[in-house]
Amino acid sequence: MHSSDSGGLYRDSITAMCADICSTRLPLFILCPNGRTNSGLNRDRWIQNVFPSQTTIPSKIKNFYIFIGQLMGMAIQTKNLLNLQFPSLLWKPLVRQSVTVEDIEDIDMQSFTTINELEKRVKQTKTMNTSVTADSEEKYTDNINFLFDSIMSELHFGIVGSNMQTYELVPNGSTIPITVANHKEYCLKYCEYRLQEFNKQVNYIRQGLYSVVSWPMLALYTPSELEEVVCGKPITDVDLLKQQTEYRCSTDHHNAPYIKRFWTVLKGKLDEDQKNYF
Repeated sequence: MHSSDSGGLYRDSITAMCADICSTRLPLFILCPNGRTNSGLNRDRWIQNVFPSQTTIPSKIKNFYIFIGQLMGMAIQTKNLLNLQFPSLLWKPLVRQSVTVEDIEDIDMQSFTTINELEKRVKQTKTMNTSVTADSEEKYTDNINFLFDSIMSELHFGIVGSNMQTYELVPNGSTIPITVANHKEYCLKYCEYRLQEFNKQVNYIRQGLYSVVSWPMLALYTPSELEEVVCGKPITDVDLLKQQTEYRCSTDHHNAPYIKRFWTVLKGKLDEDQKNYF
């Protein structure tokens, strides 16, 4: 083995481990849905692989997750930063903060489309029947039944997970249709699954991290601060961004004075807020 950087063999081994962690070479993490569909934000983020709630994570995988937590702890103590592309839904639980709907949508812009559309249609149906007469009540009943019997007839108590596999939200959920009577339960189960999809995996990572760095110390960090001490500040390569930019205005656009000024200003004044543009 030949060392290729100034950090030597140790740094090379850490770099290689991080490359394997954020890849499909190990069954630990998968590219987030936005990355797989090439849409939305955070397309370069890797999320924990999905293990159904009714199954046990294999011991080998469990130990890998614990090791990753220990690797994070080592990075904090030694200041040897890790090149790990994880989203907020992993960093938040490590400092005992709850994952939110927004965190899920940050890496899967379609994650709540189904129930949002369901709730929207139910609300629209109710709005169409605002009076309280007997006729309006009967009309509302007809409309809401039509909504579930026709438009929503293909929905069942199942969900497509972050790994694009379908899972049942309740026992035999694939045979239970969504109805007027149970649609609220369906929405609740759907949200619960999304918000808790990675709980088991992150618990093992947290176990490894806490075995190296104590909780009282970690309690001082916000999720973004923890990511920074483990991975360092994100760096935007303006030259690479410039090379990959496509112009649609005119010919020889990259040599236009205003384009040159843009890149000069951007390169000189890039800060954390500007990084969010990309």
